[in-house]
Amino acid sequence: MRRYPPIADHGLIGDLRTAALISSDGVLDWFCAPRFDSPTLFAALLDHDRGGHFTVAPADAEGATTRQLYLADTAVLVTRFLTEEGVGEVVDFMPPAGLADPGDRQRVIRVVRVTRGTVRFRLECRPRFDYGRGTHRLDADRDTARFTGPGTTVFLHLGGDAAHPVELVRDGADVRSDLTLRQGQRVAAVLTVCPGTGMPPPPRPTEATVRDAFRATYDHWHRWVRRSRYRGRWQQVVNRSAITLKLMTYAPTGAPVAAVTAGLPERLGGERNWDYRYTWVRDASLSVKALLDLGYAEEADAFRRWLGDRVAAGATVTGEPLQIMYRVDGDPHLPEELLGHLEGYRGSAPVRVGNDAAGQLQLDIYGEVAYALAHAPDAAPALDTARAPDSVHAPDMARAPDMARLAGYDGWRNLAALLDWLARNWDRPDEGIWETRGGRRHFTFSRLMCWTAFDRGIRLATALARPADVAGWTAARDAIFTQVMERGWSERRGAFVQHYDGEVLDASLLLMPVVGFLSPRDRRWLSTLDAMEAELVSDSLVHRYDPRASPDGLRGDEGTFSLCSFLYAGALARAGRVGMARYAFDKMLTYANHVGLFAEEIGPTGEQLGNFPQAFTHVALIMAALALDEELDRAGD
Repeated sequence: MRRYPPIADHGLIGDLRTAALISSDGVLDWFCAPRFDSPTLFAALLDHDRGGHFTVAPADAEGATTRQLYLADTAVLVTRFLTEEGVGEVVDFMPPAGLADPGDRQRVIRVVRVTRGTVRFRLECRPRFDYGRGTHRLDADRDTARFTGPGTTVFLHLGGDAAHPVELVRDGADVRSDLTLRQGQRVAAVLTVCPGTGMPPPPRPTEATVRDAFRATYDHWHRWVRRSRYRGRWQQVVNRSAITLKLMTYAPTGAPVAAVTAGLPERLGGERNWDYRYTWVRDASLSVKALLDLGYAEEADAFRRWLGDRVAAGATVTGEPLQIMYRVDGDPHLPEELLGHLEGYRGSAPVRVGNDAAGQLQLDIYGEVAYALAHAPDAAPALDTARAPDSVHAPDMARAPDMARLAGYDGWRNLAALLDWLARNWDRPDEGIWETRGGRRHFTFSRLMCWTAFDRGIRLATALARPADVAGWTAARDAIFTQVMERGWSERRGAFVQHYDGEVLDASLLLMPVVGFLSPRDRRWLSTLDAMEAELVSDSLVHRYDPRASPDGLRGDEGTFSLCSFLYAGALARAGRVGMARYAFDKMLTYANHVGLFAEEIGPTGEQLGNFPQAFTHVALIMAALALDEELDRAGD
């Protein structure tokens, strides 16, 4: 077991309530339960010694060659080990909620099997409750272990066939087992998480129940992927990104998390180590159009309902109508806490859980809310969203049928009140999209998205014939447009800039043509694109901004942002620079990990950094692929 495998050296499994990371060594080194934002049960990724892990790997791991892959179009992960004595593999999956298990339990199923020769495996299960702060009690017999920790009970069942009995051995408060399997033999290790203590054990898994759980999980993902109507040039890549986004969505509420991890560094040894296991209004809202374009109207509508509930509740820790992020159940409280007892990934400390950025003022989120609500799932078939342009250019919007809660009186009144508030408050400095901790400024991107909020609100009021202060919203929209053109544009730089008080470039403005503020071939936009290419782009990889030119209140530098790199490819495509766009997109795909996943950033030597996987990166990948397909089709390529 490597002390700290590369961040990218992991596959992701999940049950639509939480998820686990499994390295190519066969080590489950990140798992929170019962939700994405719950305390960890295994967190060796943040502290090798104190975090806890669940390992299934060859006993002679140093002599093994490993390969990791997904079964096509599923979230079933296979880790293969090629040794001198034989070939073995571990098949990992989590049955989605309700599949083959009617109880309120979550299961990680690890099937160990040998396909050639003989392989000796070692199994170690060492949970560490509550980020490694909680103690637990172990009760174990020959093939079952029960770990009782703070508020949670974890059961491990180990099952082989009658010809190959298996046994768990106590190792302090943990368990281990030595498994020697020959070709055709298999053992299933089933980890079951139950809420509360004093819980009765779940039914003992059998070979038949494990097989049924695998089949149900496999079929579930194939049925889900078949709902996609994407048939473009990058189908496998887009499908994997869509599955990843689905794995990162909390099914009971429809809210996606930004990433499944906390504390992974944006720079090794640095302090930029944040907790991303929450729902950012911005990230999730911008995913709605991508999901609709792929045909996943149910997922888009589920998030829109969650978002509508946040608008209606108005409960925030900031006193503003909305805050930038929430827990997956809508709870606005995310107090930040330092876990000083954890070493951090390769010494990157402090490790943080919770996120104080929830208290920041970021006015752009109101634009993203309106952008999400302006795309009606019910309208998707009529608009043919796989090929339709953004609604800002689509007069067919007026034909849209009523849109669930938004079309109802209460839903519309809540949105109208939000825009009325924004009409009085848009001209304020804020912390901006990147959640800098260097003070508030008049960020151009925040103004851009405030313009988007009023533009979509006006269009919705007209399309749905709803009462609204259209005159007031129109005045605010036009004032923002004029302000951005006059103060957000630098004649000297020939580009739109990050904020009104400087001339720093910012890759967030790559969304400017996406929301329809300017044509993607407007001369000012093309000039901005040229300036970004000269200053922010390095071999197709894109920096958010230059922190040395625009201090953000944090020490150290950072890598390139994968989100921005995909936005850049999409912007090139829309600008008619299709050859450059395709080259940038295809090069960016080479930075994916071995199973097609992206973290937040790419470091100076090509390594993935930051929390993993990052949903926004996969959203931007889908957006770029769709834009490229459209432009390539138009060009006849």
